[in-house]
Amino acid sequence: MGEFVRLEVEDGVGTIRLDRPPMNAINRQLQSELREAAREAKARADVKAVIVYGGQKVFAAGADVKEFAEMGYGDIVDYAPELQASLAEVAALPKPTVAAITGFALGGGFELALCCDRRIAGDNAKVGQPEILLGIIPGAGGTQRLARLIGPSKTKDLVYTGRFVKAEEALALGMVDEVVAPDDVYEAARRWAGQFTGGASRALAAAKAAIDGGLDNDLASGLKLETTLFAALFATEDRDTGMRSFIENGPGKAQFDGR
Repeated sequence: MGEFVRLEVEDGVGTIRLDRPPMNAINRQLQSELREAAREAKARADVKAVIVYGGQKVFAAGADVKEFAEMGYGDIVDYAPELQASLAEVAALPKPTVAAITGFALGGGFELALCCDRRIAGDNAKVGQPEILLGIIPGAGGTQRLARLIGPSKTKDLVYTGRFVKAEEALALGMVDEVVAPDDVYEAARRWAGQFTGGASRALAAAKAAIDGGLDNDLASGLKLETTLFAALFATEDRDTGMRSFIENGPGKAQFDGR
């Protein structure tokens, strides 16, 4: 358990909790602890789905600008790949993931939310990539993941202007997937994540790998990846369980073991 990031597990759902008051600014220590929390969530068999959460007031307001201001070119060349790699650990989790967004999710904070499969925001949330206002651009995946999510034209508008996007517009743009009352954000994320605690874990991991991997390749390569992952699931116990349950009891009644 780190000073600024911890993994909390309850009823099959792991919560990666950011806790660096007042704004959960992402500094070297936080990003390092984030990487370790994601690795722990990946390794733990009792974690079936993951929530990334910054608390009731803020998700993460971005990078620690004071730390950035002290870095020169040589420093950032060394640090930027570490930052990207830490967030990539969240993106690569072979489990369903959801960002529970309260308050601000800006810059590196929104880049972290982009690493999740789903984003649920409070109706008072503000999201965006305001790095241009500092004379830089997103450096932890924002130009790439956001463009894949909402398209290049909308992404360019947001990155070029650096404007803060309110929750309802973010929903319309596709930056977030659901908007709820601020006090309901975490519980809404738990409801979504809780769907998968008794799910076919290997099939969920394969589905995520097929979708994410396919987006990085042409259609023919994506279809080949899908076929490989599809066939591999026929070696799992969950496949036997799911098909036997369907034949005997109909759809949706299988009790999976994640093997």
